[in-house]
Amino acid sequence: MLKVENITKYYGDFKAVDDLSFTVNNGEIFGLLGVNGAGKTTTFRMIMGLLDITSGQITLDGKKIDYNLSNEIGFLTEERSLLTKLTVKEQAIYFGTLKGMSEDKILERLDYLLDKFQISEYKDKKIKELSKGNQQKIQFITAILHEPKLLILDEPFSGLDPLNIELFKEQIIALSKKGSKIIFSSHRMDHVELFCKKLVILVNGKTVLSGNIKDIKEQYMKKNIIIKGDIDIDKLKSIKGVESVIEKADEYEVKISSIDYVKDVFKYVSKCDNIMKFVVEEPSLNEIFISKVGEKYEK
Repeated sequence: MLKVENITKYYGDFKAVDDLSFTVNNGEIFGLLGVNGAGKTTTFRMIMGLLDITSGQITLDGKKIDYNLSNEIGFLTEERSLLTKLTVKEQAIYFGTLKGMSEDKILERLDYLLDKFQISEYKDKKIKELSKGNQQKIQFITAILHEPKLLILDEPFSGLDPLNIELFKEQIIALSKKGSKIIFSSHRMDHVELFCKKLVILVNGKTVLSGNIKDIKEQYMKKNIIIKGDIDIDKLKSIKGVESVIEKADEYEVKISSIDYVKDVFKYVSKCDNIMKFVVEEPSLNEIFISKVGEKYEK
């Protein structure tokens, strides 16, 4: 288990992280979210032992994280951090050696991952000769080469198309099934919902929302109703509790301020013709994120 307990980090008089706590269990994929400058990168660096903590503590499987545990951690940064003049093989040997792997094990694991990512033919190519998408694959491969016990992924899908996102997703899930603890950070809330069951949202270094995504959605008062059929948008908008009506191709998304108003919307819709769909949905994580972050900034 990774335990982050009441950590605070100051840079001079500036408080970058404010009393942050969370846990990541074995095999769990955990979301750490926030706008730019929220404190995510500082938190990652403290977790990896690259920055001293002003107060609080971080432990990995009961041990304080230091140089002795660095071989058990993998990190995919948002920025490219590859040595572009090296070949893919040379890059893997360099990073794998830093993580205490033998060359035979490095090459065995490299061949396996290159095959999984469908780029075996690039093994002896220089990094600078690869496309941005394939460079991202190599960066990910070097981060998971040693099958880390803790893996931190910062915007892992940057620049990837949907097919390659699926390849990444398969390997992330495979690592979690083997017991790796994974922290996943992304500005794409739909990507977060692909993996994470628990999350923390930071604003100005402070937690504004945390817990199980399922519970957060259920507790969030605002809901969406999807309607397909012949309706009058103006009449829908006039119903108490209806915040907006959005026309989408052949259906409508009705946003209501509380589930208490579903019955009023249904009462109107039941009188309309050709109604083929009436579905009450939980709000997206993106809506909740915007709401919570916006509320914090308005205070």
